[in-house]
Amino acid sequence: MPMYRPSILLSDAYGSAGDVTFYHRNGRCYTRRRVKASYPGTPAQLEHLAVHRRAMAAWASLDSEIQEQWNAYEVTAEPHRPPFDHKAHISGNNLFMSAYHGFALLGNEHIPQAQPFQALPPFNVSFCDAVVKDGTLRLSIDAHVSSEIQPERYRLCARLRIMDSGRGYGVRGMRGFLAEGDCSQLMTISIPGYNDYWSFNEDCFQIQAMCILLDSITGFRSQYQRTIAVLSL
Repeated sequence: MPMYRPSILLSDAYGSAGDVTFYHRNGRCYTRRRVKASYPGTPAQLEHLAVHRRAMAAWASLDSEIQEQWNAYEVTAEPHRPPFDHKAHISGNNLFMSAYHGFALLGNEHIPQAQPFQALPPFNVSFCDAVVKDGTLRLSIDAHVSSEIQPERYRLCARLRIMDSGRGYGVRGMRGFLAEGDCSQLMTISIPGYNDYWSFNEDCFQIQAMCILLDSITGFRSQYQRTIAVLSL
């Protein structure tokens, strides 16, 4: 893991270029050999790739005037990755792709209309209860979105990992689910065949979650919020 040395031309680096990947740890930039996957991908990964390819084709099909509208709105959208200096912004294409993917997660895949990015409201996720019925694990979840900012327009999407209580945090084995209902009420995440994903002690188990809000009007998404809860059946 060689550390990246800033130069006069490049003070910092992010992402990949050629066979090199730049990444950050503890505030410092390091380089490593770029990983090239040799496996075809899981069905879920291939489905996500198919959505992304349709999104790229949809962007290419837009008239130049519509693309310019998206480009005009880019300055209000900050990236979800460093540098977090409030100076960087994503491109109009990035903004379009984000909205397209957001609507796809909502099960409403379509070409979004050009509009400026609207910051999503603050939220705080908590898991309230867990029951099993007909082989399906149902988790009750609350996003705690203020009633003053139209909570009914927001949906919750969560990547979950369930394991025995006391285990350390990790992303391996996480699965994504869209909660039923909107953020104006207590929502439910249903996981059919949950034992096919995880093995854990049902008397006391730990849920690790990475949650985002989805705006059902614009398709835009919030940043991830990490949550850990301990429940039992």
